[in-house]
Amino acid sequence: MGAVEDRLAELGLSVPEVAAPVAVYVPAVVDGSRVFTSGQLPMVSGQLAETGKVGEGDGFVSPERAKELAQICALNAIAAVKSVVGDLDRVERVVKVVGFVASDPSFTGQPGVVNGASELLGAAFGDAGVHARSAVGVSVLPLDAPVEVEIIVHVAD
Repeated sequence: MGAVEDRLAELGLSVPEVAAPVAVYVPAVVDGSRVFTSGQLPMVSGQLAETGKVGEGDGFVSPERAKELAQICALNAIAAVKSVVGDLDRVERVVKVVGFVASDPSFTGQPGVVNGASELLGAAFGDAGVHARSAVGVSVLPLDAPVEVEIIVHVAD
């Protein structure tokens, strides 16, 4: 286990198996020194951890729970990166994170939700985990997932 996986273990986390694609795509692609992940859903052991829209009040996924789900998405993205590079310590920088939040139209807290992914990437990769980011509210995501996260990382040769 390398330094990145050691830091995750300190958080009580481990890199899961790569989530199986839900359509015709691969979890990650290497292009030169960059790895692009497909959008990762909050899958745990092959099952979606939760469904629904993020918002305030009854019938919605709470923003706090959605932030936890974004962390799961980021952990799945880390697994996708590992599947194509082998050693996560080869990651020199998390370049970009894009988070999608299926939201009630009145909900505007998407950045706080996607912080779940950003904070995990920072904890796992340290200074190399600081990244550019977008947090986008959408009407629906695949399988009615509340959150989806994709990342781009730069890796050492």
